[in-house]
Amino acid sequence: MTLPFPLSPEPDALAAETGRKLFAGPVDFVKGVVAMPGLPPADRLEICFAGRSNVGKSSLINALTGRKSLARTSNTPGRTQEINYFDVGGQLYLVDLPGYGFAEAPVAVVKKWHALLKDYLSGRATLRRAFVLIDMRHGIKKVDEEILDLLNKSAVTFQVVLTKADKISKAEQDRTLAQVRGALAKHPAAYPELLVTSSEKGEGIATLRALIASME
Repeated sequence: MTLPFPLSPEPDALAAETGRKLFAGPVDFVKGVVAMPGLPPADRLEICFAGRSNVGKSSLINALTGRKSLARTSNTPGRTQEINYFDVGGQLYLVDLPGYGFAEAPVAVVKKWHALLKDYLSGRATLRRAFVLIDMRHGIKKVDEEILDLLNKSAVTFQVVLTKADKISKAEQDRTLAQVRGALAKHPAAYPELLVTSSEKGEGIATLRALIASME
């Protein structure tokens, strides 16, 4: 029996090397954007990373690119308050979206970020895939459902990337995977594979690099 939303297979040697080379080259911060007119020209493929605050998004981006501080990490929820663009070897944009679901920020600020997120997801033709990060210790929460619904409505293909896999046991991982598979069943825009990662241990990083490098 094939599970719905199986784990992404590990890349073969060629795909893994292509992914490694892509991120071993230059990766540069382009700009932080606070309103749609500030977006760079839509002249190349884009992939974006979304996730609730403290899900490990900055750590994953740093692990993916092999840089220690490309994306700022912080224990303060909501620190990423803009859409941050990174140029990967002149071939694609890696886009770091504002964290969502934090309670600390003022309501007006949260409202503004959500509006920007909605405009970006529904209006960026070069956006190929959104990677939605879910903390493996907690699974999909109500606040995550809101972003998944938004991606559905925007017809943006999204793939769930589970973070912090090293923090829980295999049995707990299996329980989270079952919960995530059940939650994704009602989302037509969900890409039919899951990716399990640990930024600390490097788990899943080669697979994610190869996935991104294979997009056209």
